Amino acid sequence: MKKYLITGAGGMIGTALTEQLLSEGAFVTALLRHGSNGLSHIKDKNLTVEYCDLSQIENFTSDIRYDVFFHLGWASTFGEERNDTLTQVKNIEYSLRAAELAKRVGCSVFVSAGSQAEYGIKSEPLDSRTATDPFSGYGIAKYASGKLLSIMCRQNGIRHCHARILSVYGERDRDATLISTCVDMMLRGESPSLTGCEQMWDYIYSGDAAKALSLIAEKGKDGAVYCVGSGTCRPLKEYVEAIRKETGFTGDIGYFKKPYSDRQVMYLCADIKELSDDTGFVPTVSFEEGIKRTVEFRKDRCKE
Repeated sequence: MKKYLITGAGGMIGTALTEQLLSEGAFVTALLRHGSNGLSHIKDKNLTVEYCDLSQIENFTSDIRYDVFFHLGWASTFGEERNDTLTQVKNIEYSLRAAELAKRVGCSVFVSAGSQAEYGIKSEPLDSRTATDPFSGYGIAKYASGKLLSIMCRQNGIRHCHARILSVYGERDRDATLISTCVDMMLRGESPSLTGCEQMWDYIYSGDAAKALSLIAEKGKDGAVYCVGSGTCRPLKEYVEAIRKETGFTGDIGYFKKPYSDRQVMYLCADIKELSDDTGFVPTVSFEEGIKRTVEFRKDRCKE
């Protein structure tokens, strides 16, 4: 039985990854921040939950010898918090402390979670060869973290892969994202105020993202950077209209009621050929199916 250690396991991607690994018959230790109730819905004898904030990760100890370390934990990931530069510098340190922990507990594989933000603004599909030009503190820190982790893992004899994850959605998404906001407002019969939604975008369902990460850990090449997305690019308005259809919303949608930001990314799509060639990953959940699951999950919350 393989043993996995995961930081950030209480988030949407971490939850989906935990569920994926447990479904494969693995043993999972999930590191959650203090006060988190993430994963409380999972009842599985192969899941152990430990509470350890990222700032305390260097003090975490275990008698268990693990095979794989997934580092998904990160502070200040949304909105203006992304430019909290001092916190982003700390995130880099926490990542390196996580790699030190991976060595202490015997891991032979370390998978770090990067971001589309490492690329900045691009107009072509993203892969490992695409030039990086991050402009947010978050994107800069994710890029630096991935590079430094590659060095540390090589020094420690650990296979390292860096997964640059694009836009993920799913049942346990945070409330403030575009997808969650549209789903919740339309379920309540309210009209969301949006930009023109002319962006070309790549959304990947959380379960597919989790499967990609699992395969990267199993088959990814040492030192590789993989873009994790669906590989499908559609106008953002098509996603919004799919949500309208699934929720049964009949009102007007406030397109063009919000301006685009100064640095609005207008094109975001992953080229997943490298990921598919190396690991065999193929997305299996269409947006229409994924949003159906998401809407069903969030219905009860919107009645409260």
